[in-house]
Amino acid sequence: MAAPVAPPLCTWLVAACLSAACSAGEEKQRRHRGAGVGVGGLFGSRHRPGSRRRGGARSGMSMAVALHPERGVVETKKTDVKQRRVVVTGMGVVTPLGHDPDEFYNNLLQGMSGISEIEAFDCSSYPTRIAGEIKSFSTDGWVAPKLAKRMDKFMQYLIMAGKKTLDNAGITEEIMNELEKSRCGVLIGSAMGGMKVFSDAIEALRVSYKKMNPFCVPFATTNMGSAILAMDLGWMGPNYSISTACATSNFCILNAANHIRKGEADLMLCGGSDAPIIPIGLGGFVACRALSQRNSDPTRASRPWDVDRDGFVMGEGSGVLLLEELEHAKQRGAEIYAEFLGGSFTCDAYHMTEPHPEGRGVILCIENALADSGVTKEDINYINAHATSTQMGDLKEFEALTRCFGQNPQLRVNSTKSMTGHLLGAAGGIEAVAAIQAIRTGWVHPNINLDNPEKNVDVSLLVGPQKERCDVKVALSNSFGFGWLCISIRCRLQDAASLL
Repeated sequence: MAAPVAPPLCTWLVAACLSAACSAGEEKQRRHRGAGVGVGGLFGSRHRPGSRRRGGARSGMSMAVALHPERGVVETKKTDVKQRRVVVTGMGVVTPLGHDPDEFYNNLLQGMSGISEIEAFDCSSYPTRIAGEIKSFSTDGWVAPKLAKRMDKFMQYLIMAGKKTLDNAGITEEIMNELEKSRCGVLIGSAMGGMKVFSDAIEALRVSYKKMNPFCVPFATTNMGSAILAMDLGWMGPNYSISTACATSNFCILNAANHIRKGEADLMLCGGSDAPIIPIGLGGFVACRALSQRNSDPTRASRPWDVDRDGFVMGEGSGVLLLEELEHAKQRGAEIYAEFLGGSFTCDAYHMTEPHPEGRGVILCIENALADSGVTKEDINYINAHATSTQMGDLKEFEALTRCFGQNPQLRVNSTKSMTGHLLGAAGGIEAVAAIQAIRTGWVHPNINLDNPEKNVDVSLLVGPQKERCDVKVALSNSFGFGWLCISIRCRLQDAASLL
């Protein structure tokens, strides 16, 4: 008997692996249920021998099974997705707190804030004049000078983080030459794309179309960063961009893992990149009344779950992972940082910017991610929350976490955004790196600026103002975006000895 499956679009894995054993009536019933789009995922420790991941079809029938009332089941031969495990073998970041994964995480552990006054342009007339702005950045040695001059910063950040990820993964020139390029892909998204390039083109158009940058259209699109990086590397596998607002990175990570699970790729660079700290970016979020105005005290402006929070703080940068099929990683002797277990995405289907009052989309997302990953809620002992320092978002996410995980005394919850600000489409990328670093180091970073917690928040679950020891078994990373898309991904520590 096939296991019950979620409504279409509820989770990418379940939707892709619909069991062919359902009747036409069951299929019709599923279509009438509410469905949403959000994303959740897990990173965690050693996979239990003989254990089985729940919530998916028995064999990878994603796009391999067709239901027809007259012809019945048509099954094509596809690689069994359950036989292909996905591991993380590389990490790369460009952030306000450093451009190296270890430097970045050490600064997080020290409780260092990357929030400061904006220097890139004159914003003295704006009510918000602070951000997680990258002060020192050079593409020298990473991007061709002529190309870098024409590119939007989101592309510069993306390419630099992507190449640093390959360095971190030990992909030398010799190994690169031996890779089967048709099985190597790039899926690094962006929420905002080339805002500066497009904004400059509009200003040029006020004079004449002849003054416009001929690259303004392609360099404004969200997929061009992944495309340029793939051209540079010669990688011919899956290559596209997903843009789902602030949930972008996690959507990309989940879909990249899916390509590997399905046997379509062996290596995938994935994550997100954004560079929104420009006049139109700042002005747009000011108009939304979404930003903190704590200009006199920038390092204390981002304060998730604190009573005195007054909005989120914009950030910029990129976070990228190299996901790799387990056997491929073992064959080349790669250092394995963690195993990617699975995830889910849902949608509140309620409001453009506000979460559902009962957190339905978030809860559904987490539950589906648990089922996809084959772990129990008790296995989760670290959560990197989305928590952006907004009034409603922080509380509704925490309420959902409490409902899903109960009063687990081993659970530790923190928000990277308290120190980096909100990197929009890149947020999930750098937070995935933070979650993996927590798994690797056994330390979880603090929540800074949590001076006066909301009364409805159980502070016993939150990491305090100092880093804490935590033997992370399975980590959960949440991301939510405008349209209230929810995504959760999960990873666990992968003991290299158990793989060799």
